[in-house]
Amino acid sequence: MIPQTSPLTDTAAELAAEPTRTYALSWERGRIQGHADGAEAVKQAIYLILNTERYQYPVYSWNYGVEMMELFGKPVNYVLPELKRRIAEALLQDDRVTAVDQFAFETEGGKVHVTFVAHTVFGEMELEKEVDIHV
Repeated sequence: MIPQTSPLTDTAAELAAEPTRTYALSWERGRIQGHADGAEAVKQAIYLILNTERYQYPVYSWNYGVEMMELFGKPVNYVLPELKRRIAEALLQDDRVTAVDQFAFETEGGKVHVTFVAHTVFGEMELEKEVDIHV
């Protein structure tokens, strides 16, 4: 007798969520100190993504990081929409981040200060990033 179920449509198998527990980085001391989990781990992951230049480090996947270097020296009216797109694209690579919106920009001198909200599986996070656009 041949079974009448298909392994691709069988609902008994479910995907397990990946754990979020990781080592906690102590920014003040410049070292690893303890562990972080949940919202704190996601916040740390977002910080690391936004401070890693995409395609620069062979240890990271090409999907990791954000492209900021080529924005140096570009006009502000080009940089602002690109920052919005690039930040959202970079953060949405992490499946714990479900949406990125509410962008606000402040420009002063050769710097752009951007604030935004990242919607995660652990709730909303208000975040910020400063980008130097003039070399």
